[in-house]
Amino acid sequence: MRTWFEPEEAEEFEAAKDLLIRRCVSWAEEHSYPVDDLLLSAAVDARHESRDGRLAYWDGAGIRFFLLRYVPYKVTAPREELDLAPATLRTYLRFLDVTGLRDPRGATLAEAEEIIESTRAEYAAALDDPTLRGVATFWAHTALDQGVDLTLPGAFERFKGDLDAGRVPYDEQVLDQIMQNRFLYGGIEEERAFPQPPVSLPPASELAEAAARSQTVQRLITLADWVGKDGRALTAAGNLRVADALEVSALLGTGEDELRVRSATDLPQLNLLLAWAKKLRLTRTSKGRLFRVAKAAPLLRDPEALWRRAFEVLPELGRVVTVPVATWRPEPILAEIFEEILPDVLNSMYGLDEMPLVRLEETVWLACQEYFVLDQEDERLRDLWRREVARDLGRMFEALSDLGAVELTCGPSDPLYATDLDHVFSPEATERLRTALAEPDLPLIRLTPLGLRGVRDRLLAEGRDAPLLGELAAAPPAELLGVLAQHYPPQDAAAELQGWLARLGQDVETLLEAVRACPFRTRVAAMLRVLAEALPGKRLLHDLRHDPVLGPAVWTLLIDDGEMDPGALSEREHLLMGAENFLSALELAGPEGLTEQLRRMGGGDAYEFVEAILASGHPDAVGLRELRELVAEPLRKTARHPLRLVPTRPPGARGRRKKRKH
Repeated sequence: MRTWFEPEEAEEFEAAKDLLIRRCVSWAEEHSYPVDDLLLSAAVDARHESRDGRLAYWDGAGIRFFLLRYVPYKVTAPREELDLAPATLRTYLRFLDVTGLRDPRGATLAEAEEIIESTRAEYAAALDDPTLRGVATFWAHTALDQGVDLTLPGAFERFKGDLDAGRVPYDEQVLDQIMQNRFLYGGIEEERAFPQPPVSLPPASELAEAAARSQTVQRLITLADWVGKDGRALTAAGNLRVADALEVSALLGTGEDELRVRSATDLPQLNLLLAWAKKLRLTRTSKGRLFRVAKAAPLLRDPEALWRRAFEVLPELGRVVTVPVATWRPEPILAEIFEEILPDVLNSMYGLDEMPLVRLEETVWLACQEYFVLDQEDERLRDLWRREVARDLGRMFEALSDLGAVELTCGPSDPLYATDLDHVFSPEATERLRTALAEPDLPLIRLTPLGLRGVRDRLLAEGRDAPLLGELAAAPPAELLGVLAQHYPPQDAAAELQGWLARLGQDVETLLEAVRACPFRTRVAAMLRVLAEALPGKRLLHDLRHDPVLGPAVWTLLIDDGEMDPGALSEREHLLMGAENFLSALELAGPEGLTEQLRRMGGGDAYEFVEAILASGHPDAVGLRELRELVAEPLRKTARHPLRLVPTRPPGARGRRKKRKH
């Protein structure tokens, strides 16, 4: 049971959604919880269509988005049905929790229920506001208000014909507002972001110490103190006087105090710090003077908080980080797209070791050509602009280095960065890069732990998945294994699992009990695979061969890996493994898909074979019940022959035969 799918995995996602809804509705009815399958479907779709796509991850932002934006915008149903959305979502989250599907990095069940309850009044108000609907939802609600049942064949076409003929009344002002909202703010769709690799960070105390050592943080504090509550006089143009600018430059240690300049604006490092301080609201201008902001005192006393805010606002300072060269272009190319480029560059460095600076220069230049129409420009002029971009990119990294977000070193490039040049860059750029990357002492750059945390904080704020090694140390066992199976590479999964096992009271048997309790066969296999690959010795699966609950899943994995001879199984064990594989197929393909597979394979004998599976004694009672109700009954009507044999190697039991080891 996967809870994350690539956008192009449409069939796989729909099968998983059907399974989730089917199981959740059945569970809710057994426990007398309110539920609505249309709203359940909307909840699953909302998470699949989100930036991170995690179906089982729900935090406060996701809950509020679903209730206050997604349902009003996308879901068409009578008001009494829409009113069930908070209760249905609460039921769904309870189901995720009790089945171990919940992503533990989101809100706890108690937190989620509190958020849902606190949102009820806002949700009712959102339903009352028709301007929050999407265009399609507006017309669907209009049809609903006219008594049109859009589920009937041809109903929509008849409604559209009446609408085109002017026979359908509707609120033109509401429609105009909906169209205006879409033009100004777009829809609610989010572009799926690339998953990020798990990263590790040092203890919080070390990060706090690093922030306090940041050269930029120290300079911003010094600058604010120098400005003081009485302020400093400004010129008529709003700049510091040259004498004051040179004085504070010496105090800050920028190295610009020895320069001979006509204006304070000729000191780029000081200009950046002044702009940074204003953006952070450490300073302000009033009546021809520059003042320290009194309310900034708490921030100035907290270097770590100041660092975070300084990192957060840096993308907005592109026009002071870059320096214009009037003979080339009125404004630097990088300045105009700095707010988009800086986060993209930092994202590309996230989770990696040293990157060659020249590779980033070519990547950023390629991005600049997508933002600006430069194809028809003079080749010499294009080369000047490319060099300008590289120069300003260097200034950007200097600012990040002074802040303590990146570290600049020199050395040979990792061969990895030369493997895909022909697929990414033009022939000219590829030739430049091949030559540059062959140099033995290249400028290299990487994120520091502070920079890594800063980028991760921004990714999380954008709703992206950015795993942190150690964050699952106290997670419930089933939820831990589920996340590791879907979102962690094997090496990182092993490290996270060892950290979990290092805590008192958390052991392998606890994890195995969670696997035994899992009600989804495909998830059982994935959880066992994680454990088998992460635990030392690689003996876990062999040790579980005779486990009364996990045995069928273990046999399947061992045979698939070529570590077990199918001939070693008894007839009853073959039947149990066949049940394991068909129950997995039921989850993956759905009842209709499995029924069709069985008919193709067994013809008129398919029903008798399923009957044998149902009598196998497999421990998955829920799966067997679904197999009986959703597959066996439809097949029964086409049964022609009595059961003649039980296959010795059921479908799904793949793998090559090996000699038995003694």
